[in-house]
Amino acid sequence: MKHIVENGYDVIAQRYVDWSAQITDDPRLRYLAEFDERLPDGAKVLELGCGAGVPCGRKLAERHDLLGVDLSRSQVELARANVPGARFEKADMTALDFAEGTFDGIAAFYSILHVPRAEQPALLANIARWLKPGGLFLASLGVGTPDVTTTWLGVEMFFGSNPPEKNRELLAEHLEIVVDDLVTMHEPGPATFHWVLARKS
Repeated sequence: MKHIVENGYDVIAQRYVDWSAQITDDPRLRYLAEFDERLPDGAKVLELGCGAGVPCGRKLAERHDLLGVDLSRSQVELARANVPGARFEKADMTALDFAEGTFDGIAAFYSILHVPRAEQPALLANIARWLKPGGLFLASLGVGTPDVTTTWLGVEMFFGSNPPEKNRELLAEHLEIVVDDLVTMHEPGPATFHWVLARKS
């Protein structure tokens, strides 16, 4: 399944950037602003599934020490070109290993929904471990798509997500949920995501 995601985004790297930029009601910049303003200057931030680095990585790198990781080499190469002031690495977010308390903030925009559902609990536990006390986690999670491979933007792509109540349960094991919103945007068809901002106590 991860090879499907990696190969798909390698093929559509720039196409995805262009497509997502045309979504007029994407709320990610609004949530990014709330996340950003709660972080101190120079915060250590990890972006999981950073894509091509725009628009979120570019914004985060203006004020913070940003490390972005993505499964797609093509996306990482675009991110390095688009955001020269940050660091980007090709990596599987479920295989990362950082010391406890490494980051002030971790963000994941539309990326965890490409992780198999069975692997999401361990990933969320790791995210909590990587955060410093008081650190913040911002994510747009899915709303309950069974693990499925489908054609998307002209390529084969894998999706999987838990329903919001399961997302809340998994997060609450490790973090305090500060923002919990279900938001529908149009791609142009309607697509609903579970936006969460959580804090490590």
